Amino acid sequence: LKNTVNTMVDQLSAFGAEVTRVAREVGVEGELGGQAQVPGAAGTWKDLTDSVNTAFRNLTGQVRNIAQVTTAVANGDLSQKVTVDVSGEMLQLKNTVNTMVDQLSSFADQVTRMARDVGTEGRLGGQARVDGVSGTWKELTDSVNSMAGNLTSQVRNIAQVTTAVARGDLSQKIDVDARGEILELKNTINTMVDQLSSFAEQVTRVAREVGTEGRLGGQAQVPGVAGVWRDLTDSVNGMAGNLTAQVRNIAQVATAVARGDLSQKITVDARGEILELKNTLNTMVDQLSSFAQEVTRVAREVGTEGILGGQAEVQGVSGTWKDLTQSVNGMANNLTMQVRNIAEVTTAVAKGDLSKKITVDAKGEILELVTTVNTMVDQLSSFA
Repeated sequence: LKNTVNTMVDQLSAFGAEVTRVAREVGVEGELGGQAQVPGAAGTWKDLTDSVNTAFRNLTGQVRNIAQVTTAVANGDLSQKVTVDVSGEMLQLKNTVNTMVDQLSSFADQVTRMARDVGTEGRLGGQARVDGVSGTWKELTDSVNSMAGNLTSQVRNIAQVTTAVARGDLSQKIDVDARGEILELKNTINTMVDQLSSFAEQVTRVAREVGTEGRLGGQAQVPGVAGVWRDLTDSVNGMAGNLTAQVRNIAQVATAVARGDLSQKITVDARGEILELKNTLNTMVDQLSSFAQEVTRVAREVGTEGILGGQAEVQGVSGTWKDLTQSVNGMANNLTMQVRNIAEVTTAVAKGDLSKKITVDAKGEILELVTTVNTMVDQLSSFA
């Protein structure tokens, strides 16, 4: 009996020590996988030992499976689930972890979809739909949706304004709320619209003044422009400046011609059709000057110096100028023939020859003179 009792005490002591060790390893030190070793136990003590070991083995399997899944989640792997058989509170924990994995997977899928829609495919307006989330996950979902909503509003407003600019509508501005680099882009585009609007207004004003109202000398004033816009402004101003100089020089010469001053020429630089106009007007001035000189010469020779037979020689004229030249030459030629015929008859009379008469065609006062001289010849002939 003594030995039996002592053996029982030893086995109970070993059982208690093993259970305490395994409980300390699992519950205090967090070492899983331990098993109670009670040699020689039988009957109820063996059943107790097996029950304790089964409990620790189940706990080890459950905790390790949960740890495996949560570690995978921490590493960004949302493909794993807790699959170990559990019940009670461990089942609740299993379901909670698996639900968390499902929600995180749904959240990741939705965020990835939105990022792909917006960042890769350029499709705006999408929203993440994550059912059943709360707390931080709901806040994250709301933050992502808010970001996507803001980005959609900003990009669409920017696209609306830039599309309007591309279509020539400079009345619109970006008015969506923005910060950071989007705010810088907003300000840049709005400044661009202002400068383009100012550029368009100035170019329109200069074009209206020059092309419609005939007011020369205007220049486009577009403050703050640079690059291509400055080059365009300078080009418009250069065009307006050149046109002003050309038209004013042409007007100066045309005015001088109208006032009888044929000493001026168009000297401004010109090209294309303006050059053709310049050459035409300068040629006209040359021809008018030559015409005036020739008419003056013929008039001086006939009217002042009494030199008959002269003809105006004006090269290259046509139209009215040719008609005028021919008229002057016809007048000079008629006058020459008339005076010479009258001189011939009167000279013959002076020499006593009364056989000649003036036969040249004449009109007006010259005709009266012809008639008078011929009558005189008749009377002298009758008297003789």
